[in-house]
Amino acid sequence: MGQRGPKPTPTAILKLRGTARADRTRNEPTPGPGVPRCPSWLDEQAKNAWRQLVPELVAMRVLALVDRNALARYCVLWSRWNTAEVFLQKHGSVYTLKDDQGAVRCVQQFPQVAIAHRLALALSRLEAEFGLTPSARARIQALPEAHINTPEEEEFERFMSMGA
Repeated sequence: MGQRGPKPTPTAILKLRGTARADRTRNEPTPGPGVPRCPSWLDEQAKNAWRQLVPELVAMRVLALVDRNALARYCVLWSRWNTAEVFLQKHGSVYTLKDDQGAVRCVQQFPQVAIAHRLALALSRLEAEFGLTPSARARIQALPEAHINTPEEEEFERFMSMGA
């Protein structure tokens, strides 16, 4: 059974609203901002989705390093949904079943119709989590703007800290 009621409002938002109460502090985690690397195991369509989404999510300041798995899952689902949609565009939604004499018995729906529908529902849920729809963007709060170190900058900082 799922959790009941609306999702809890993050403490940071409650503080901004002025409605945070010390007796209800939840000590929730606050992931650091960052840009996760694209997993090498994604197929080409999923990698294209990754390359398209990451700059947008960074610009919206909603992406953190810990979001890598959820973003990879979104890209995989998007790739599968796109494959199903391409199939349906090419073949249509239904096919006919004929008996031994060639007469049409019935019209059957391709499995890709149900697959595309289920994937679209899963994508909608993930899109809401990342703020990829207008209504979802109205409900989320962005991370504060921060400088994201490149691997070269991190290596330089490590080098400088060793000499001190």
